[in-house]
Parts: sequence; structure tokens; C-alpha cells
Amino acid sequence: MPKTTTISASGNEETARMIYSYHNVMKGFAARLTASQVKEMEKKPGFVSARRQRILSLHTTHTPSFLGLQQNMGLWKDSNYGKGVIIGVIDTGISPDHPSFSDVGMPPPPAKWKGVCQSNFMKKCNNKLIGARSYVLDDGSPIDSNGHGTHTASTAAGAFVKGANVFGNANGTAVGVAPLAHIAVYKVCNPAGECSDPAILAAIDAAIDDGVDILSISLGGDQRRI
Repeated sequence: MPKTTTISASGNEETARMIYSYHNVMKGFAARLTASQVKEMEKKPGFVSARRQRILSLHTTHTPSFLGLQQNMGLWKDSNYGKGVIIGVIDTGISPDHPSFSDVGMPPPPAKWKGVCQSNFMKKCNNKLIGARSYVLDDGSPIDSNGHGTHTASTAAGAFVKGANVFGNANGTAVGVAPLAHIAVYKVCNPAGECSDPAILAAIDAAIDDGVDILSISLGGDQRRI
């Protein structure tokens, strides 16, 4: 990365600043650079390519009932409901007090798990929700202030919650696809649902180090030009 300081159009100094470095999903880094700093970097040995940050938007997954899964029949039952599996959810964070993330009957996380709950979140983690981190630069809490991450986490691995209903209607059992799996949360989206690809790559990189088995990423691009 160029070790330079340039002067912006407003007259302010702009120093190149590293944001993230990657070693699993790719060999590279994310940084704040001016156009001139990028041109200087392009001259360095080993340079491959540079691209601007993109902002991705929230997508949604479907429920077990939509997929036709039945608790006591077929492949779902034979899968042991994800027992011993760690699912990493890369999204807007999580609401840890939701009943879908109760750890009643859950064993401790597998020995391979190397992840953490951030210091401001440690009391919220349990044997179900085993990890939580934020990669949103101006929001250090994994708490979900949007709702999408809580929704996708419960869809992927929500525990069996009997008596679930919508304003008293449609009583039944709420459950995720892998209700016995552990959940690790990586917050990459702000409350407005804007998710930067440098943060997403950093979260994927960390999830690989942490020992996550499966990633749930309900994010994607749209037709807007960034």
C-alpha cells in the first residue's frame, strides 16, 4: 500500500489507511485511497488489481414450511437437524434474546470452534449463539437494529419454538432448517441495510479462521450504479 499523503480538493490531507487485510478468501486488503494513491500502487511489483467498494443490499431466505420440510419425516429428520454444525450468519447482526436462540438442550460448541463474542456482547452468548462480532466501522455492537439478520439466523438455525403466532393468528411451531446447529454472527450491514463488500470479505475471512462449517449470506447486488 502506498505510504503517501495527498491534498484533497478541499485542501485537507488524506493519508492512505488500511481498513482490512485478507488471507483466507483472497490475498489482499481494503484501504481508503485517493485515485492518485491507487495509481502509485499500480506501479508496485505484485500488484494485481484494484476496485472500488460496492454496497450490497439485503435478501431473504425461505422457511422450512415453504421447502416442504417435516420434522419427523425424510432427509430433515435423518440430518439430525444440524447437530454439531456451526453456521455463520453474515448480515445485520442478531437480537440475542429472541426465543429462537435459546440454548435449552444444546451442547457446548465443538472443540474446533475458535471464535469469540465481542466483549460488549459476552453475556448474550450461550451454547446456541456461540459467537458475535461487528464489522460495521461506525457500529461496534453485534445487536441487530434492522431485523433482517435475526430473521435469516432463525431461518437457518432457529430452535424449535412452540406456540409461535403472528398477532394471535397462525399458531404453530417456529423452527429453522438446522435447529440443533450453533450460530456465529458477523454483522456487516448498517441499520439501513447497506452492506459493504470489504466488510463482507473480512467477515468471511474471520469465519474461516473461527471454524465455521456453513455460511448464510442473504445479501446481493441490485441495479443501482454505485
